[in-house]
Order: sequence, then C-alpha cells, then structure tokens
Amino acid sequence: MRLPPVRFLPSSAAPAVVDANARIARLARAGNMEGARAAFEAMPLRTTASYNALLAGYFRNHLPDAALRVFRRMPSRDLASYNALISGLSLRRHTLPDAAAALASIPYPPSVVSYTSLLRGYVRHGLLPDAIRLFRQMPERNHITYTVMLGGFLEAGRVDEARELFDEMPAKDVVAWTAMLSGYCQAGRIAEARSLFDEMPKRNVVSWTAMISGYTQNGQVNLARKLFEVMPERNEVSWTAMLFGYIQAGHVEDAEELFNAMPEHPVAACNAMIVGFGQRGMVDAAKAVFERMRERDDGTWSAIIKAYEQNEFLMEALSTFREMLCSGIRPNYPSVISILTVCAALAVLDYGREVHGAMLRCSFDMDIFAVSALITMYIKCGNLDRAKRVFDMFEPKDVVMWNSMITGYAQHGLGEEALRVFGDMRLAGMVPDGITYIGALTACSYTGKVKEGREIFDSMGTNSAIRPGAEHYSCMVDLLGRAGRLEEALDLIKTMPVEPDAVIWGALMGACRMHKNAEIAEVAAKKLLELEPGNAGPYVLLSHIYTSTGRWEDASEMRKFISSRHLNKSPGCSWIEYDKRVHLFTSGDVLAHPEHAIILTMLEKLDGLLMESGYSADGSFVLHDVDEEQKTHSLRYHSERQAVAYGLLKVPEGMPIRVMKNLRVCGDCHSAIKLIAKVTSREIILRDANRFHHFKDGFCSCRDYW
Repeated sequence: MRLPPVRFLPSSAAPAVVDANARIARLARAGNMEGARAAFEAMPLRTTASYNALLAGYFRNHLPDAALRVFRRMPSRDLASYNALISGLSLRRHTLPDAAAALASIPYPPSVVSYTSLLRGYVRHGLLPDAIRLFRQMPERNHITYTVMLGGFLEAGRVDEARELFDEMPAKDVVAWTAMLSGYCQAGRIAEARSLFDEMPKRNVVSWTAMISGYTQNGQVNLARKLFEVMPERNEVSWTAMLFGYIQAGHVEDAEELFNAMPEHPVAACNAMIVGFGQRGMVDAAKAVFERMRERDDGTWSAIIKAYEQNEFLMEALSTFREMLCSGIRPNYPSVISILTVCAALAVLDYGREVHGAMLRCSFDMDIFAVSALITMYIKCGNLDRAKRVFDMFEPKDVVMWNSMITGYAQHGLGEEALRVFGDMRLAGMVPDGITYIGALTACSYTGKVKEGREIFDSMGTNSAIRPGAEHYSCMVDLLGRAGRLEEALDLIKTMPVEPDAVIWGALMGACRMHKNAEIAEVAAKKLLELEPGNAGPYVLLSHIYTSTGRWEDASEMRKFISSRHLNKSPGCSWIEYDKRVHLFTSGDVLAHPEHAIILTMLEKLDGLLMESGYSADGSFVLHDVDEEQKTHSLRYHSERQAVAYGLLKVPEGMPIRVMKNLRVCGDCHSAIKLIAKVTSREIILRDANRFHHFKDGFCSCRDYW
C-alpha cells in the first residue's frame, strides 16, 4: 500500500480537508473501512490528521496489520499518531508489549492521553500489577486516568483499594462516583453503596439506575422499587433494570405490570419478559410478547426457545430454532444449549446433526459445556459411536463429559464399556463425583453385575470424599431388585441412613413387577402413595402384577381405586422422527395417524411373520380380563409397535429405526420387537423411560435383563 506525501495546504483548501477527515472517521466508526479508504484515496491533499483518522479506523475495526502499515509509511507523525498507535495496540493482550514500546519511542514528551491509553489496555486485560506500576510512574494524571485505574481495582474485586484511590482523586465526576457505587453493589456491600449514593453532589440517570440495579442484584427489590418511584427522570435502561429485578426475584406479576406501564418496550425489556413468563410456565404470554416485537436480537430467540424448552413445548422449540436460522440469526450459546436439550429429549437425531453443524459454524465446538450437551444429545438419540467420537476429540475433558459417557453406555446396556470408561476416568486423574457413581452403579444394575456394584458402592465410603446419598441407595435397590434379591433390597431400604424417597420405593416397585412379587409390591405401593398421593404409576404397576399372576379381581379393584382417587396416569405413547417431523403414536389409537391405513397393513403383515417365527402373545401385559384373542389384539396396537411399523415403512433399509417411548417398554412388545428385528433384518433402537434397547438379529442389548 503506497501512501502519498503530506503537502502544505493553502488556507482555502483547509475546510475541504477537515470535511474529508471527518468523513473518514465517520465511515470508520460505521465499520466501513473500504469506504474510509476510498475517501482517503480521493483526497487531493492530505494532512497528518488524515492519516491519523485512517490509522485509528483500522484499529477500531480490528485490522491491526493494515493500521501498522499506515503508521510505518506516514510521511510525518504527531503526538496524536502515537496515541492512536498505543490505543490500537492496547486492544489485544499479546500486543501490549508493543504498545509499551510505542510509548517509550515517542520522540517528544508523551501526554497524559498517551499514558492513559496504555493504562486502559492493562486494565482491560486484567494486568492490574502492570497498571498500578504505570499509574505510579505517570508524570501527570487527569480524572480519566483516575477513573480507568478505579475501574481496574473494582474489576479485580479490590473494593477497599478502589475506595482509597477514589478518596485521593483531586476531582471526581459523576462517572467516578457511579463506578465506585457499582463496585460496592457488585461486592454485596449495599449499605456502603447507598451511603455513597446519598453523598453524591450530583446524580444522573445512570447513577440512579446503578443504585436500583444494586438493590435488585442483592435481593432488595422492594427498596429498588421505592427508589425507582422517586427518580427525577427515567430512561429505558432504568425501566429495564427494574424489570430485571422483578424477574430475578420471581415477581412475574409485578414485572408484567411494570412492563405494561413502560412508555416504550426496548428489545432487552421484551427479552426479560419472555424469560420471566417462561420461568413461570406462562408460555402463551411469552409467545405473545415475542410475536409483537418488531425488532428481535439473538437474545430474543434464545429466550423464547428456552421458554418452550423448559415448559416441554419441544416441537415449538425445534421449529422456532429453525425459523431463527432461516432468518439469518446466528445462534448464541443459550439457544444452542436449549435446543440440544430438546433434541436429546425427543431423540431427533437429524435435528441434532443440524445443531451440531450450527455449533461448528459458530465455533461453539470448543466450549466444554456445549460439547458436553452435544455428547448427551447423541447418546440420548441412540448414536453412541458419534458421541464417543466427539468425546475422544475434545481435550481437556471435565467430569461432566466423563459422566455423560459412563451414563450413556449404562443406558444402552453396555455395562462393561461403562465400567471401562469409569476406570479410564480414574486413571486420567479425574476425581469422580456423585453423578459418576450413579452412572457406574446403573451400569452394574442394567447388566446384572451385583458383585461389581457392591464393590463400587462400598468404595464410596473408603476411596472417595463422596458419601452415598438417596440416589446411590436407589441404584443399589435397583441392582438387587433386578437380580431378584427383593428381600435384600427391602432390608437395605429399612437400614439405610437416609430417608427413602419415591425414587427408591419406585425402584423396588419396578423389581417387584419384573419378578411378580405382589407382597413386597403392596408395601412399596403404600409407601409411594404417602410420598406421591397424586401419582397413579405405582398402582398401575401393582395392577400389572395382579394381572400377570391371574389376580383379576384384585386388578379390577385397583383400577377402581385409581379412578376413585382421581390419580394421574401418564398415557403410553411412542414417537419416531422421519423427514424432519416427529410422528406420535398412542396405545390403541392407531387411527389417529394420517397414514393409519398402511400402518394397519404393516401390523397385520408383522403378525403373520411373528406367528411363523413361533411368537405367542403374553397376555399378562393386558390389564383387562378378556379372552386371549382380545389380548392379542390389544397388544398389537401398543404404541411402540405402531412406531416400529411406521419406521419399517419409511426408514430406508440399512438405517436403524429409532423409536422413543415415554414409559417402560411392554414386556410382550420387547419379545415381539426382537423377532421383528430378526425377520425383517433391521436394527431397531428403542429408548424407553429407563434405558435403550438395541434390537438386532433376534437379540436385545439388554440381554432380557431389564
């Protein structure tokens, strides 16, 4: 880049040059460096100020190499040239030594601006010792210098030193007073902040807003509102600060009232209101705010996606995320975490792959929390190989990542692999936490490794600082129960040092169903009714146990009991993703699907193939006392079989069929799907409420131990 020499200007040309210099600066501030460069090139005459404007513009727009080329080729430089250079080099940590060298190379005495530019760089990058040293060496200081140094102390949490400096300041403007006040608030020293606020000789709207924010950040929202009411003037930041305070305190009704009273609704306020409504479960209200917004930013989209996700409007979250991408909005960190959670909950692998691609484009693939969520998504979508590849490529790993892989292998019935990862984790020097032990114990439970499970449980008290909690005892109850040691499991519950919760009794209840032990099931069901009086689940299980043992009268009485107590029973449903859509099936209601005709045909075809393979329906999984033909008919239309039939129709051969169910898979369906996988030569992956079942060649990964 060749730069022409500076020429002395006749007085008549001076206004044109000044205008051109201003245009260069204006274009640079707008981020249009091509325009700024073109304006510079179009000048017939230039001054040093022209070069300075271009130099500062390049630094401002993060083009340091171009800025340095301008500086090196300047025909002449003044103090402003060096100040622009120092300020620009101070923007990046690794060029701070160059900024210090530039300060030392100024051929005439540096100004206070020169020193303050470097000081600001040290403070910006957290190099407080260097900032203090430079501050003490400065031959002169102004109020900006003091304010920058004050900010450095406050940013580092050194509030008392900041106060000493504040008291030393020869002159304090409202910016310094407000900075000190905010520092007290951030440190939780709200009384000192209020005292300083009361001492201020002059306050502006920023000072008032800082004090209000201080109150809200420290849980004193009522005092914040009182101060808000007596503000001499308010701006949108003041209104939004008060709104944030209410939402952080969980006072959504007060926030809504304030929001409706606002003269204008800036984007930040609308985003906060969407978050507040979402936290309270008011999804329609959150959606209404979102739809009324004329302007949206990435925070708006992440707020509404989070509102959908946390209230289980999962399909709405997916469609909104795709709408955001189609609108050209880059996803931010919160929206990526939310949508990965949604993909994991629905087990929609194709959507999950899309999100992974968006993560790569936005460089979130290097964030440890985002990658942990990505691993979990792949695991819950049934793609362990992809999860393992992501896990292996990322370094350094944290305990959450290790836990994800251990739990993932356990849920897929791969106990040996889960325990191998558990061992690798300890060999890598990573200290297991409580969740790690839950994953390892679950692996033992799902694969019948009673001996190994006992050893891991016992090691918690001797080889780690983790003491067994209710979750770990629940794993042990499940481990013993699945192995048929129901009396041992009940004895453990009676002697454990923690109070047994619904999860522990539920684990025992599930084991009773597996082994058809009505006597212990009745004990567990009674305890569960005390802990969760509105949950019908235990009584549905008990009814299953009665049915499977031929106690039809007891089963009938149990159904009447459920009905009379108005207990809630989750309906069984299954779903499958195909062509970027989630297809939902409910037990017994095959006609609800728009393609029910071909699904019914496939179910009838499968019935024939199963009969030829020696399948006989297990009527114990039908809750009603009906004849065998009716039982077979009922089992045929269980939701998981409908979903499998649809998958056989739609999913291309060679690709696994992935089905999700909200409850535990029916035992008869489990047997049937094993045979379906064999006679159709397809791999079927079914995720139920507890674990994954990989069906292939007539076998299941759980080895029928579930």
